[in-house]
Amino acid sequence: MNKDFNKQDFFKKTNVSRETMEKIEIYANLLQKWQKKINLVSGTTIPDLWCRHFYDSFQLKDHLEGAASRKLRILDIGSGAGFPGLLLSMLGLGEFHMIESNGKKCAFMRQVIRKTGCNAIVHNERVEDMKPFPVDYIISRACAPLDKLLDLGRNFMGENTICLFLKGQIVEQEIVDARENWLFEHEKFTSVSEETGVILKVSHIKGLSRV
Repeated sequence: MNKDFNKQDFFKKTNVSRETMEKIEIYANLLQKWQKKINLVSGTTIPDLWCRHFYDSFQLKDHLEGAASRKLRILDIGSGAGFPGLLLSMLGLGEFHMIESNGKKCAFMRQVIRKTGCNAIVHNERVEDMKPFPVDYIISRACAPLDKLLDLGRNFMGENTICLFLKGQIVEQEIVDARENWLFEHEKFTSVSEETGVILKVSHIKGLSRV
């Protein structure tokens, strides 16, 4: 994918409803407006916005099992400008909890939520300081290595909680490092938006005793 991938391409690839597409366009317009004042995402990615951020986030939809039959509760760690959780919340998949310590980024996400009516809640704090609650999924994008992400999400994990993390080229080393502290099963799926990217699905997670 490249900079020629635009909102029309996104609409065709995702087959979302026109109502959903209108919400996503509001999100995109607000992102470009706010980006001029605060650094929500890397400035070099703005020309490739629809693929690099929106389509990249959308691809997690097919991995959120049970979304069609029941409302999920999903935790997004290190949400930043809202990817991937805020985009996914516009698809009616469940209740999304956006965790972000940067106040300006939280203000941006709250405006998107007000303008689109998506089912998302912004928590302006560090995840390790939050009072935990059970979630079906934990998601994250470009936030921290796997070992750290599992540690940050440990108090929110139930027996059946699944983690979906968008990862890059060093995913194999992250898996090796994480196995020093965790037992888990994993699957890898090639990213549809970036050839070197990976969707890492982690399940049956148990922490090893640490001395």
